[in-house]
Amino acid sequence: MEKSAFKAIETFRWASSLPNFTHSQSTYRALIHKLCTFRRFDSVKQLLDEMPDSIGTPPADEIFVTIVRGFGRAGMTRAVIKVLDLVYKFHSSPSLKIYNSILDVLVKEDIDIAREFYRKSMMECGVVGDDYTFGILMKGLCLTNRIGEGFKLLQMIKSSRGVTPNTVIYNTLLHALCRNGKVGRARSLMNEMVEPNDVTFNILISGYCKEENLVQALVMLEKSFAMGFVPDIVTATKVVEGLCKAGRVTEAAEVLDRVESMGGSLDVVAYNTLIKGFCGVGKVKVGIHFLKQMESRGCLPNVDTYNILISGFCDSGMLDLALNLFNDMKTDGIKWNFTTFDTIIRGLCSEGRINEGFSILELMEETKEGSRGHISPYNSIIYGLFKRNHFDEAVEFLTKLGKMFPRAVDRSMTIFGHCKQGSIEDAKRVYDQMIDEGGVPSILVYDCLVRRLSEDGCVREAVNLMNEMIAKTCFPVPSTFNAIIAGFCRQEKVESALKFMEDITARGCETNAETYGPLISILCRNGDLQKALQLFLEMVENGIIPNHLIWNSLLLSLSQENYFKNNNMINIDDLL
Repeated sequence: MEKSAFKAIETFRWASSLPNFTHSQSTYRALIHKLCTFRRFDSVKQLLDEMPDSIGTPPADEIFVTIVRGFGRAGMTRAVIKVLDLVYKFHSSPSLKIYNSILDVLVKEDIDIAREFYRKSMMECGVVGDDYTFGILMKGLCLTNRIGEGFKLLQMIKSSRGVTPNTVIYNTLLHALCRNGKVGRARSLMNEMVEPNDVTFNILISGYCKEENLVQALVMLEKSFAMGFVPDIVTATKVVEGLCKAGRVTEAAEVLDRVESMGGSLDVVAYNTLIKGFCGVGKVKVGIHFLKQMESRGCLPNVDTYNILISGFCDSGMLDLALNLFNDMKTDGIKWNFTTFDTIIRGLCSEGRINEGFSILELMEETKEGSRGHISPYNSIIYGLFKRNHFDEAVEFLTKLGKMFPRAVDRSMTIFGHCKQGSIEDAKRVYDQMIDEGGVPSILVYDCLVRRLSEDGCVREAVNLMNEMIAKTCFPVPSTFNAIIAGFCRQEKVESALKFMEDITARGCETNAETYGPLISILCRNGDLQKALQLFLEMVENGIIPNHLIWNSLLLSLSQENYFKNNNMINIDDLL
């Protein structure tokens, strides 16, 4: 194809002079298509006029369809309709194929213009549409969510002689219903269909998956299999995703097996969804099994596959296996990306393996992509240092990030300053500003704010902030949640403190003596020695060594309550 309309015409004329070569409908159509691309419609009309003399036949339907589509791409709606005038120059009447091509272009531009064309230029002129005509109109109505009018059109088709609504027409309406959340109505409409096909089931299954109605999605899937239809891989993946979210990973694997056994092909997205599901329920090694399976079946894993598995190993505390997989990527020719580095750095630092985290960080910085302007891997290093009580090193590391992330460092330091001065409202204002700017606070910022809020009596606000940090994958360390427990205890809200400790323990937070100290102290002070002793025994059973505050509170309370006398005698050796 030549680069300009002039060159295209010049080449066309040159070909005419070649011996034993004659232009045909197809060569004229090719040139007209090119001229339409360059919007040289004046030249197109000249070519139409010369065709009867040049090749002995008038332009065929395919050429007029090409012109219609050319006007459509150019956005020349009025000109599209006037193509009928061009046709009348060479034929007694346009074919239905030409009418349908015009209707198809108009529907994409404006459904109302398309309907007017159908009524005035087709119906009133005695042109009888076919199922393709009605399919185009249904598509236009459904694209503009005129579902009610779509049903009216369906009834009109049913009442028309010689035309019955085909599967495409039904599927178009079904898709519109599901897109608008009316899956139940779509299911009822499906029952009217004489010949539902695989697309019909894909639409219904996807609709139920979107509504998270897994039961009905599986019912439709079974019906699809029973009728010999195999869902496309996109639909099958949606079902797998729904099952995995519900923790039904074995059933999800069975769905993919059935799809493949019935001739369907699986792709990397389907496998990744399944592997992520197994990782989500802690069965990462099963995920490795599917990694090997997909490779043996000719479906190559991608960087997302490895990232999912690395994340799974990190979440399960199997960091050595995560590192092995990280190294395997290089061997297997899979290029590390930012998510790979971010995931493994976070995993290593969360478990206190900071030196290895630093090594991976350096490796990331050596790559072309680097951190891509994201602070999260650096926040993971800060988290690891802070968790191991290297507070000064964590602050120093944050300060060194000033050149790379000046705004984040500046906001963080300003928050520290306000908290130190007791200006919590100013600190909150800067924090909100940081979040609005898209900043990602480090554990240092969260800990500082939670501590200040708790000390100032805003304990509920501190709890909300801690929940916010967890939602942003920043898991609290003991010093953070201990400040909240101490805050509740200062307010004499013992039940709130106990409930909070129960919640954080259920989330996997590791408590220490400073967690139990304020609780045991307040319980002893309030005379609830029995509950205090229960907490004491609980912490000892968990391998936590009591500190001086706990011993002093218990012994003072025991001496005051005379628990060493008579029937209340406690075995001091047990406590010690």
